[in-house]
Amino acid sequence: MMSEVRRIALCTGGGDAPGLNAVLRAAVVSALNRGWECLGIRDGFNGILNPEDYGGQGVIPMGREAVRGITHLGGTILGTTNKGNPLKFPVQDPDGNWTEVDRGDEVVRGLHELGVDALISVGGDGSLAIAHALAQRGLRVVGVPKTIDNDLEGTVATFGFDTAVEFATECLDRLHSTAAAHRRVMVVEVMGRYAGWISLHAGVAGTADVILIPEIPYDIQKVADKVRDRHEREQKAFSIVVVAEGAHPAGGTVSVIGNEPGRLERLGGAGEKVAAELQTMTGLETRCVVLGHLLRGGSPSSMDRLLSLRFGAAAVRALAEGMTDVMVALDPPLVRYVPLERCVSRMKRVPLDGDTVVTARDLGVCFGD
Repeated sequence: MMSEVRRIALCTGGGDAPGLNAVLRAAVVSALNRGWECLGIRDGFNGILNPEDYGGQGVIPMGREAVRGITHLGGTILGTTNKGNPLKFPVQDPDGNWTEVDRGDEVVRGLHELGVDALISVGGDGSLAIAHALAQRGLRVVGVPKTIDNDLEGTVATFGFDTAVEFATECLDRLHSTAAAHRRVMVVEVMGRYAGWISLHAGVAGTADVILIPEIPYDIQKVADKVRDRHEREQKAFSIVVVAEGAHPAGGTVSVIGNEPGRLERLGGAGEKVAAELQTMTGLETRCVVLGHLLRGGSPSSMDRLLSLRFGAAAVRALAEGMTDVMVALDPPLVRYVPLERCVSRMKRVPLDGDTVVTARDLGVCFGD
């Protein structure tokens, strides 16, 4: 029988996503209404691992005033990082070489010393894998799925995804007019890492002519043929090509622009590569636009606000019901609890027989296959 919860900690890790603050508000208010105390860990787990960097304020109290009026705000009031994995914490020796140190036990011990009974960890696959590992070490943990990429297994949707798709679609709408005015091919690179959810949904909603996603390795010749056919046979003055950052040619590799100790590899360059090849192969003026971190910023959509509030409140309910090592997940019309191990064991990729892909093909969208 688990002990009663009296004090919880909350942390946000990995890349930011619209809706993080709404999760924090819902979790804190729900916990306070149960008579619990709430603490916030700054910048993932860095606030507890390196309190000296925060003047001793790496872990801060969170009352009602701390979360008042933050539902609509982008970012996260606790801060976040994708460089602070406590299980593989990067440490530089005097010679300048980097090694990875396991500091997971320090996190568990530090929270116990603060009198924390349970942790709510808000993050994507990396952060939730850490949460699962900490649960295995005796920490009571509930995860909340956060990623604009929508690639977390076990949940129909993650918060941040809807906002990212809405903004990407708006960008495609705007690019139609400038592409038509200059009779150009516009290539738009979109975030999503190794899953094509954002590119697919925004591409279909934004009436793209070509959508390249990681799940379907492409043949650039087929893409060029589609673009050339639009300009010659269909007499269309322009083409819109959406490229997921993780898209790659058949037999080729994903474009990577950087690696740093303690961080995931940085994807990028897929759009520029496709644009350069299309201009050479078609002779048509081609431009590349990289949406990048614009997809992460700004106020969350109403759908993401509601989902975030539901997730935050559900995480507190899970702790109140004695659960641990689980993630709150959307299973319409309900929010359910699924084992963290299941959620981080594999990536949720776009189903090629799903209705959205089928619809795109019916509309004449080229996937390069």
